[in-house]
Amino acid sequence: MTTPALLQDAKHLLTKQGFATSNTWYHGTSSALIDSIKEHGLKRSGDQALKTAAKKTMATIGNDYTESVEPVFLTQSKELAYYWAKQTVRNRSVRLEGNELPIVITVNLPEDLNCKVKPDVGAASLLLVKEGEQFMAFLGGVYLANGFQVPDINLMNADRLEYLNKLGMAYYDADIDALLLGPL
Repeated sequence: MTTPALLQDAKHLLTKQGFATSNTWYHGTSSALIDSIKEHGLKRSGDQALKTAAKKTMATIGNDYTESVEPVFLTQSKELAYYWAKQTVRNRSVRLEGNELPIVITVNLPEDLNCKVKPDVGAASLLLVKEGEQFMAFLGGVYLANGFQVPDINLMNADRLEYLNKLGMAYYDADIDALLLGPL
């Protein structure tokens, strides 16, 4: 997957310790959600159309669907956010019709909110399935393209900060107001 040149920021963020962080974060999503995001900001478990489609599918096959409240997922890299935006578009295309594009949203957090961004250690379970393997392959390519060794992480024993620094996986466990978002 080729990342557009204007989103290839790993060359500025990667160090031997991993991705540098600041008060600027990124969230990857679908263009279909932009109007709602402009109006309401980033909401935990915010893709209601996809959740409704999943609920209908489960009801059709006779299973219950229990919604979970997920945090807002963030990363310190536009490049990694673009990867997740493409995954969001792909996941939505399975259940919803439309011509959607991957979008990267900038989130600028003041210090009192920035300190609430946490490493996404829960991603360990994701990284053990096919989608996670694909992300790790993509991430490895980003490291190599920027002159760094691919991170060697034992996902089950990794330090919490490795999920943030080496994998660029973070979350914010509250809604993010639209006023904190960069130009959409």
